[in-house]
Amino acid sequence: MLGFRFGTPARGGAPKRLKIAFYTDVHARTEWDTPEAMRWAAQAINAQEPDLVIAGGDLITDGFNLTSEAVRPRWDAYMEMHRAIRGRVEAAIGNHDLVAARPADGSPASADPRREFLDRMGLERTWRSFDFGGYHFVLLDALRVTGDELEYEGFVGADQLEWLASDLAALEPGTPVVAVTHMPLRTGFFQATEGATAAAPRNRVVVNSREVLKVFDGCDLVAVLQGHLHVNELLEWQGCKFITGGAVSGKWWRGAWQGTREGFGVLTLEGRHVGWEYIEYGWEARRPVGA
Repeated sequence: MLGFRFGTPARGGAPKRLKIAFYTDVHARTEWDTPEAMRWAAQAINAQEPDLVIAGGDLITDGFNLTSEAVRPRWDAYMEMHRAIRGRVEAAIGNHDLVAARPADGSPASADPRREFLDRMGLERTWRSFDFGGYHFVLLDALRVTGDELEYEGFVGADQLEWLASDLAALEPGTPVVAVTHMPLRTGFFQATEGATAAAPRNRVVVNSREVLKVFDGCDLVAVLQGHLHVNELLEWQGCKFITGGAVSGKWWRGAWQGTREGFGVLTLEGRHVGWEYIEYGWEARRPVGA
């Protein structure tokens, strides 16, 4: 396996060293031997012996435009991978995990597109927080169904922002915080791939990211773990590392995307240090050309 490492000092501190596996954008399905690929990924994650595992969303593919019945085999395939990972796994929701938000076959839209994600993950709500190893982790639901030509956008609603403010206000001063969101809060992807003045589409980033990050003012936000873009990217802004975690599926099971192959990341938190390594788990795409 190949690794790509970044490491820079971070604000704040923690009482112990943590090793966290972060995987995202699995896009589980059953074609092209992808269940085998997911088994490989789970084995590679287990080989890292992480203290905690975090999934960054898009656990299945195309849930947004398909019915619950159509995506059931994909959920089943993903859950095989989920159960194969040893230890604690916490998952954020992605846009593909919204089931029947806008079915392409004309079927009625689900009254609650998040319901299947919640049921599969055993959760009551798609945003939440927990403490682990001296760090405070916040998982956000940064998705809003729009009903227009883009279908959805990255957005954190007022009720969630109110909860977040209350959650962070209860922390002991100096507690280091790690946030997780499928849709990126900060990224240089579009400038890197399309030019210095390129704007990010609203279905690719969180459109109210400044408002979201403002809520973290006064907290020791050391890292934000992100998905959606399928690239391995580390960006630092005002002492916080914004890490986009590549994709287990690579280019949607077609190989590498923008130089990032199928993989996952390992985040190391130790005192004032945040380390990041992207690990390719060795899968060679078997998706036929044109499929």
